[in-house]
Amino acid sequence: MQAILATLGYVLSADRQRVLMIRRDARPDDVHFGYYNGLGGKVEPSEDVASGMRREIAEEAGLACGPLDLAGTISWPGFGRNGENWFGFLFRVPEWTGTPLAKNDEGTLHWVDRADILAGRVPMWESDRHFLPLVFADRPRLFHGVMPFVRGVAQSWSYTA
Repeated sequence: MQAILATLGYVLSADRQRVLMIRRDARPDDVHFGYYNGLGGKVEPSEDVASGMRREIAEEAGLACGPLDLAGTISWPGFGRNGENWFGFLFRVPEWTGTPLAKNDEGTLHWVDRADILAGRVPMWESDRHFLPLVFADRPRLFHGVMPFVRGVAQSWSYTA
């Protein structure tokens, strides 16, 4: 499968009870408009996934990452706007330095309670609710998932841990 490689990172507060998320509210034509999401994006050809994650968090939040904790991977066949396949590396970022930006070109940054994320009280892609309990588990295990999309809608979710 040919896929766009991407990162998705969740910056954690010192007590690990809050997560720095972006609310995509800068461009009304954004397919993610109004939704909260982790930070990240496409991996550049000259980068490994950890370097790509660090660059994205620096660009989007103004933070320097400490050690990254790989939470898992997800294959998103058909996820792209034109049906492109995406393959994501998901990270927890428990250690970082700097002061988070208030906003960037994609939206505003917010500290969101982890409990609110897991309880579904935060507007986000409905499909994210399948894997975020794995990312934020009290005793997380590395997972590898598959979530096929058709016309912007997840069709199923499966994973191995």
